[in-house]
Amino acid sequence: MAILGFGKKENEEKNLTLPESLRESSALSLEDVVAPAALQIDSNFIKLGEKVARTLFVFAYPRYLSANWFSPVINLDKVFDISIFIHPLDTSAILRQLEKKVAEVQSQIHDRENQGYVRDPMLDTAHQDLEELRDNLQQAQERLFSFGLYVTVYADDLAELNKTEMEIRSILESKLIYVKPALFQQGEGIESVFPLGTDKIEINTKLNSSPISSLFPFISFDLTSNKGILYGINRHNSSLVLFDRFSLENYNSVVFAKSGSGKSYATKLEILRSLMFGVDVIVIDPEREYEYLAETVDGRYFNISLSSHHHINPFDLPVAREDESPADVLRSNIVNLIGLFRIMFGGLTPEEDAILDKAISETYASRDITIESDFSKITPPILSDLELVLANMEGGESLAQKLQKYTRGTWAGFINQPTNVDINKKLVVFSVRDMEDELRPIAIYLIIHHVWNTVRSSIKKRLLIVDEAWWLMKSTDGASFLFGIAKRARKYYLGITTVTQDVGDFLNSEYGKAIITNSSLQLLLKQAPATIDLLKETFNLTEEEKFLLLESDVGEGIFFAGMKHIAIKVLASYTEDQIITSDPSQLLAIKKAKEDFQKSNS
Repeated sequence: MAILGFGKKENEEKNLTLPESLRESSALSLEDVVAPAALQIDSNFIKLGEKVARTLFVFAYPRYLSANWFSPVINLDKVFDISIFIHPLDTSAILRQLEKKVAEVQSQIHDRENQGYVRDPMLDTAHQDLEELRDNLQQAQERLFSFGLYVTVYADDLAELNKTEMEIRSILESKLIYVKPALFQQGEGIESVFPLGTDKIEINTKLNSSPISSLFPFISFDLTSNKGILYGINRHNSSLVLFDRFSLENYNSVVFAKSGSGKSYATKLEILRSLMFGVDVIVIDPEREYEYLAETVDGRYFNISLSSHHHINPFDLPVAREDESPADVLRSNIVNLIGLFRIMFGGLTPEEDAILDKAISETYASRDITIESDFSKITPPILSDLELVLANMEGGESLAQKLQKYTRGTWAGFINQPTNVDINKKLVVFSVRDMEDELRPIAIYLIIHHVWNTVRSSIKKRLLIVDEAWWLMKSTDGASFLFGIAKRARKYYLGITTVTQDVGDFLNSEYGKAIITNSSLQLLLKQAPATIDLLKETFNLTEEEKFLLLESDVGEGIFFAGMKHIAIKVLASYTEDQIITSDPSQLLAIKKAKEDFQKSNS
């Protein structure tokens, strides 16, 4: 037995000398790559690999079609293909046919009149429509087309396929538009919806330009109004997103995005444009990102820290308005103070809660502050006064000891001082970047409490921006406090903007979801894969919107306003960009330009 062998070099040479026809036959074609594993054509469905599909066609339309009537089908969260065939017809030939049709209808009308029959409204309507169409065609205001509309639905099994078909049919039949499956023509149907431009079914209806234009599926909501600020550009149709948040049922908004996606940039842009319309803005800034903006627009900037010269006294009381009683103001402030102490002490037992409630009332009374007092002429107590009351109260000794680190320890300079901040500017920024992490939730709570007292004293159009709100949402009492203000803000002409990058922590809080519910505006920018499913469930996003948020660039996302939402791109002018940018490279360039300018003028 002989064995014939080839060396490596001989193998290579042999491969190179294969016949051209053999090499071509072994190559995969594009059809081989994209073709399904199996294809089965039945009378009313097609099996493509592991999927099933069914082609439907529209065969009847009502007399009138409203604009965007096909939009509910387009926006279904289902997998389907749509094919639209528009075949132009010769106008002169159509006019001759219409002339004959008009003559026939007129003849029928005259025959009924001669025979003494009552008027037939259907014949009169047909005559009127025919004459109107003839006029429009003759004046070139309309054209007539042979129109075909086919929809191929895909599913994992027949049960799901039937359910999707019924859903589409019910949507269209509610508008007096009727569809059928292409029985015994499913093969032709699937070819008609493929991007080949061939109408194999040829089930067409003659329609003029206007009803065909009402079908146009590539639609998106416009959020353009006569007043408001520019939030960005509609990514679908490039229209301007102009909106006035103070025209909605409440003025609150939320901004969710992963770090570096442009949430602070979008927020600062809204602030800058709102200031031009006379809106006062107060910002809680966790990372000192709003300092340059405050300096540029002649605002106030307060750096809240243990060594800061700026202080806020939690015992401050707002002046009662005409529609409020001093008793309600005092009682509300006591409740908020107990919430603050829960955060400071890491929680309270029911006994400690009762003791604190009594001690705070006695602390106010020690300064002659009662429900009959004029709060505009009082000197509020400070934490040291509360410590003294607790130390002399039965059961209050332990609370007094817990309070000592805030009244005598290293934290005394922060909270145990009279208030010396004035928020009488159009833009006021409170920075808590230099505050220790342990104290940051307390500082944010205290600032919001102070702002809330100011807001209640005088009604103005205001915005409160709480950036990185997850710091406050970490505690139940902080989250409850923020939610309570969000519910009541509208009464005082206040809109609260809640900004956060830790979407999971925010949405997993019962108060987080409630804050979203009480916010008429929502801006979702680029999201992380870890939280996208939670966002999809919370905001009822489609699969396409989910992937849009995952793949968006900086400053791109989805903008919700009431019942509408659109894909948005946030854009700023060059001057605005120089004021609001958070890009470190841009900030260094701006700083260097300022230094060079100062040197040249010195």
